[in-house]
Amino acid sequence: MAAPTAHGQGLRISPQLGGGAGGLTAPALAPAPANVSRDANYIVAVVNTEPVTSQEVRTRLLRIERQLSQQGGRLPPRDELARQVLERVIVEKTQLQLAQETGIRVEEVAVDQAEENFARQNEMTVADLRRKIVAEGSTLPQFRDELRQQITLTRLRDRELESRVRINDLEVDQFIREQQGLGDTADQEINLAMILVEVPENATEAQVQALRQRAEKLLARARAGDDFNQLARENSDAPDRASGGVLGRRTVDRYPQLFVDATKSVRVGAITDLLRSPAGFHILKVLEKSQAGLPSAVVTQNHARHILLRTGPNLTEAAARDRLADLRRRIENGQADFAAVARDISQDGSARAGGDLGWANPGQFVPEFEAVMDALKPGEISTPLISRFGVHLIQLIERRETTLSQREQREIARNLLREKKLDEAYIDWAQEVRARAYVEYREAPR
Repeated sequence: MAAPTAHGQGLRISPQLGGGAGGLTAPALAPAPANVSRDANYIVAVVNTEPVTSQEVRTRLLRIERQLSQQGGRLPPRDELARQVLERVIVEKTQLQLAQETGIRVEEVAVDQAEENFARQNEMTVADLRRKIVAEGSTLPQFRDELRQQITLTRLRDRELESRVRINDLEVDQFIREQQGLGDTADQEINLAMILVEVPENATEAQVQALRQRAEKLLARARAGDDFNQLARENSDAPDRASGGVLGRRTVDRYPQLFVDATKSVRVGAITDLLRSPAGFHILKVLEKSQAGLPSAVVTQNHARHILLRTGPNLTEAAARDRLADLRRRIENGQADFAAVARDISQDGSARAGGDLGWANPGQFVPEFEAVMDALKPGEISTPLISRFGVHLIQLIERRETTLSQREQREIARNLLREKKLDEAYIDWAQEVRARAYVEYREAPR
């Protein structure tokens, strides 16, 4: 059941790059809030020779405040949050400057793909996404610039951190022993789905009661057996409604305490009572509960194959994408065979096997590759996908539920340890880059 050696070329697991200054993660790729003030823009800091404006900080600050509020999280004092956001922006600018100095460039075709992926994740067309961006007070160039910056940062971090992490068998043994010995609830992981009925900040009592009734009806439907994900997509006011309200698997300390307390004694698959937060009324469904770091015994595996074209001075991302798009059409029309094409042109270690990657466990491939693969149906071929390693064409052969062997569980543990060490390496590296920069603070952001 092990994959033929693709050697992970272009497919190794990606670090979940963490917080940086102030514990804040890089912002979600989303347009700026419509209520950002356009006046009173001034310089709050200078990073080397590049200014940081109050507008940049305000835009990020409002976005984070909105996200925390919608998730029912507790907001820190605004001055403190503004300082954290400013430091996050400074850290990102130092990294973007390093990327520019070292020749990292992001072609338009990569930004196009990121835009398409963002639209698909939110279940809309690119045209609908662009209309929404404009309607919310942002501009398309500003949104695409954010996408470009995020891609640039990811490529820089991958390149810089790859050589910093090495893992041996003794470390894996120790990691497994540590994970099996954990018993504190703070180390537990949960995955929740949420429906949010938002309550405006200045809502009247009559409005609150009407919204409560709406939430109670949704709760009754969910408990009666209606599909929770569909209910969330059609009725939730939260930004994650496009994913069926799924908030993601994470340790309990990364969820609002309100959610943790409400789900503590709720079994997997069950639904909580109606919850009230400053954002509104929440309905939660418990999707998963587990001890942090321990892989599930039963997982969904994908059996796929791919073709990889590496980009460089002699092959741009746009040219590679066009070539693979043409090959995809020929394969689907029966004019070419996927495996034969992979053997002839793929620049990955799996080429000898016709691009066959074998059975793969969740988290085995880099996120951008895995997200596209997971969305395919058996037999389906993806559109060309750009990753940090080049441009891919993926075909899903089959999918199955399987129980992991001891060796496979050990390999997942190795990947989890690698992610952990990459997070730690990122913090050290980001501090090094920040320390080398000249930063002059001006007027405090407001």
